[in-house]
Amino acid sequence: MRYNPKKHHLPPFKMDGILLVNKPTEWTSFDVVNFLRNRFNIPKIGHCGTLDPAATGLLVIVMGKFTTLSQKFSGEDKTYEAEVLLGQTTTTEDMEGEITSTADTSHLTQAAVEEAINSFLGKSKQIPPMVSAIKKDGKKLYELARQGIEIEREPRDIEISEIKIHSINIPEFHFTVKCSKGTYIRTLAADIGAKLGVGGTLKSLHRTQSGIFTVDDAVTIEELKEMEQPDLLIKMRTFLTKVLDSKLI
Repeated sequence: MRYNPKKHHLPPFKMDGILLVNKPTEWTSFDVVNFLRNRFNIPKIGHCGTLDPAATGLLVIVMGKFTTLSQKFSGEDKTYEAEVLLGQTTTTEDMEGEITSTADTSHLTQAAVEEAINSFLGKSKQIPPMVSAIKKDGKKLYELARQGIEIEREPRDIEISEIKIHSINIPEFHFTVKCSKGTYIRTLAADIGAKLGVGGTLKSLHRTQSGIFTVDDAVTIEELKEMEQPDLLIKMRTFLTKVLDSKLI
């Protein structure tokens, strides 16, 4: 939405800074930005690293002059907590898509699942999903996917630096992954399932960290709905002071 300060009852909120938001499910990253822009009358605002509508967790919001750091923050490693369902594949590699296949998982063992998960540690190549914002000939892949068009995608270099398995209760498992920019956890789930020969689907996704920023410092949408401009100003100044005192930027 185009910014129009004349249509707002508040003066423009012009502080330069960072706000961490814990994005709820069903909200797009743009929804969060648009909500903040309209509620607090923010002229210049953006986000660093898109989260799917079904995903939750850390969204780094930049305002004013800090929008110039968007590319830098977007390029940092990310950490996600995820649940995966084995024995099923879908058109979107998550629970939002149509089921394309199912398979029996009764023969799988915890050891086999753990080995398959850990085999993705380190550097590898990943074929991005059709349901992504990557552009091909000026069109985003998800726009083509909505038209029922699937095109060949070039594998991309990714790196998974850490994996922590929380639980394996076949046909599901729950783990945390620290990965490089451009890693699709939904595709990782599908690839783990494919390695096990049964398919896999991302069941839930929660981003807990992006670079130096963690979801522990994030504010919820419900909290933001209770804030006014002075409250937001204090929140941002407090966080910025914490970050600068830690010499992390």
